[in-house]
Amino acid sequence: MASAVYGAPPPALVTIPKDARQVSPLVPGASTLEEAPAASLDSLVVAAPPGAIERRYVLAQALRALKPGGELTAIAPKDKGGMRLRKELAAFGCTVSEQSLRHQRLCACLRPAAPIGLEAAIAEGGQQTPPRLGLVSQPGVFSWDRPDPGSQLLAAHLGGLAGAGADLGCGVGVLALSVLASPKVTALTLVDIDRRAIEAARRNVADPRAAFLQADLREPAPSLAGLDFVVMNPPFHDGGEEDRGLGQAFIRRAAAMMRRGAVLRLVANIGLPYEATLAEAFDQARRLEQAGGYKVLEARRI
Repeated sequence: MASAVYGAPPPALVTIPKDARQVSPLVPGASTLEEAPAASLDSLVVAAPPGAIERRYVLAQALRALKPGGELTAIAPKDKGGMRLRKELAAFGCTVSEQSLRHQRLCACLRPAAPIGLEAAIAEGGQQTPPRLGLVSQPGVFSWDRPDPGSQLLAAHLGGLAGAGADLGCGVGVLALSVLASPKVTALTLVDIDRRAIEAARRNVADPRAAFLQADLREPAPSLAGLDFVVMNPPFHDGGEEDRGLGQAFIRRAAAMMRRGAVLRLVANIGLPYEATLAEAFDQARRLEQAGGYKVLEARRI
């Protein structure tokens, strides 16, 4: 039997086939759900994402990839889309059974012979160019349909960079475009855990100096070393939950990939406690600006 899993459903609540291949865009090296042939899977287990447009897109892609009669299991926390799962699957023509388990909603159904509305949901949640952003993006990517004010603040402090650097947590490439405006920058690696962000950034950043890498920066990145600079707007949510350790991990990873004399510039919400981590990982650190609930920080290795 051909089976797949999207994301990380709670193993205590959902049975995942041992041979299920991972198809989440947030797992580096995973297969791509969109590339699964239509009607090719016997079963699929989905940890449904919290965003409504993204969630319907994933459910529609799952139903497209399943064989008629194939088993779809979807689970989500009640307060992060779980209460809507049954209605959303029913709108695709599915007959749904539902359970309430440990603050989660678990829905199961068989793929109908002729599901309805898949094309519309896939189009709504697919790659597009939101007017307010003006760049290729996709629902589910960070700040997918509008400029992030923190990134805008940091962009004003990216002058003077030179040599080879990296944009950690690059999203769709907003900061990279500002960095590459300088002819003194010789190379820039855009890194993000989200395959959708990397795919969008490839389209937005058409510059021969740019390289692209899908990676989880909580793990070592041996391909990045001896850099002259790093820029970043680090994440502080994981799976919809706040995780301040993420940004701290990004700072430590940046320090490990930079040469002596290199500079780090980052933006963060004012309340995020990054100064202590910067002091541990770098020789010098200072605040460049504070505005609109954000702070721009600079750190150097000397």
